[in-house]
Amino acid sequence: MKRVEILNRLEKTGVVAVIRANSKEEALKSSHAVVKGGLTGIELTFTVPQAEDVIRELATYYKNQPEVVVGAGTVLDGATARLAIMSGAEYVVSPWFDKETAEVCNLYQIPYLPGCMTITEIKEAMKSGVDIVKLFPGGAFGPSIVSAFKAPLPQINIMPTGGVSLDNMAGWFEAGVITVGVGGNLLAPAEKGDFEGVTEVAKQYAAKYAEIKGK
Repeated sequence: MKRVEILNRLEKTGVVAVIRANSKEEALKSSHAVVKGGLTGIELTFTVPQAEDVIRELATYYKNQPEVVVGAGTVLDGATARLAIMSGAEYVVSPWFDKETAEVCNLYQIPYLPGCMTITEIKEAMKSGVDIVKLFPGGAFGPSIVSAFKAPLPQINIMPTGGVSLDNMAGWFEAGVITVGVGGNLLAPAEKGDFEGVTEVAKQYAAKYAEIKGK
C-alpha cells in the first residue's frame, strides 16, 4: 500500500528538514546540502517561490534514492495539496488541520501531517485518517506534552516542528515522537549563501539521530 510504504520511509528519516528559502535556487541548493549531510526527509514549504517546480526537480533528482522522501509543507488548502502531489510530493504538511486537504491526500494515498496544538484538534485530524500529527509549534510545549497526549490517545504518531534543536532532540524521542521537523537553525547558513555550512549542521543532526537510535 503506497501510503504505508511512504510512512515507513518517512519514519526512517528521523529528522525532516523544513526548507524555507527566498528563491527556487536557494531552496534547491539547501535541499541538496541537507541530503549531502545525511538527512533524507525534505519538507519543501509553499512559501518558497515556484515551490511546485522545486518539488518536481527534487522528486526527479532523487527518484532512484528511495531513502530520500520529498514532501510539501505550508499547504493551506486542497488545491495546493493536489498541485504538490501532482508535482511529486510524497507527503503533505499543513500548519493546521484542513478537512479538504485530508480528503485530497486520502484520494491519492498520500500521508497528511497537519499541525495540531490541542487534543481536540488531534481527535478531529485522526477521524479524517491522519497518520502523523505535526505538533506545532513544538517549542510552545516541550517534550512533556507528548506523554500528556499519548495518555488518552496512545496510538498517535507525533512529529514536533518548531523549537526542536540538537540539544533537546533526544528528549523528544525519549518522549515517544515518531520523527522531528527541523528548520531555522539547520538552514541559517543558507541565508548567507553558505550551503556547505548547511551540510555541516545536517551532519550534526544525522549523527545525533544515529546516537539516539543507537545506530
